[in-house]
Amino acid sequence: MKGRSNSLVAAGLLILGGLDGIFAAKPSPACGSASKLVTSGSVNTPLTMTVNGKSRNYFVKLPDNYDSSHPYRLIYTLHALGGTASQVIAGTNGYLPWYGIPPLANDNISAIYVAPNGLDNGWANNGGEDITFISQINDVLDHDLCIDRDLRFSTGFSYGGAMSYAIACALAKDFRAVAALSGNPQISGCAGGNDPIAYYGQHGVSDNVLPITAAHQMRDRFVKNNGCTGPQNAPEPAAGSGTHIKTKYTGCQADYPVVWVAFDGPHTPTPMDKGASQTFSNTETWEFFSQFT
Repeated sequence: MKGRSNSLVAAGLLILGGLDGIFAAKPSPACGSASKLVTSGSVNTPLTMTVNGKSRNYFVKLPDNYDSSHPYRLIYTLHALGGTASQVIAGTNGYLPWYGIPPLANDNISAIYVAPNGLDNGWANNGGEDITFISQINDVLDHDLCIDRDLRFSTGFSYGGAMSYAIACALAKDFRAVAALSGNPQISGCAGGNDPIAYYGQHGVSDNVLPITAAHQMRDRFVKNNGCTGPQNAPEPAAGSGTHIKTKYTGCQADYPVVWVAFDGPHTPTPMDKGASQTFSNTETWEFFSQFT
């Protein structure tokens, strides 16, 4: 995986104790030290920082039995326009809690979750200020928690998907993968956007809020960056079919897969196939994220 050989040497081939017994690619500076900032209460009481003269806040969910000597993966969960981090945490207003990822993880692949609040309930990223916010959170958490810096991820719906795309563009070297759910390439921007990063895109063929054609542009940027060769035209379900089609791109650099899921449906974070009682969105996202170790 990305940077693994050099990081393993630098880390002295640190073997993780406790939870999973795998090798840590790039443990953060705080590994082995007790947290001074984040507590179990940080899932309900936001942490604050100043970014470009503005007060910003975010919530952090620690794994059960958090171990300060274990480098955990870090997953950002970004809200949509008009939404809040608290809604993402609680699973209200159309969200699953933390986008439904924690129940799918187990003791072998546990994670730390971050839910930041955007300015004015969105992620306009004016002048790159939201990218700066995410970068500052990374730095703060790296110096307070034990994190595997080779395993940072971001997901979000709508504006949160657009911001995850902006993270892929600007912070590809700091994140392992993103999952952009029904996003758009313009609203949070794309500074840089020339480096490879593992990319999962998902969008409804009948989305009248953020049309799927813009999501094609997002996907195709990383199809190109990641060196993927096919298919030229990913299949998509017909409106009214009640199905979704998943395409795994071929020829991509081994460390940088691209997956595209097009579904028959509108602008929603929890699409379901006809007759299904549960969404596939969280399971597909977690399947994509969990492949990286």
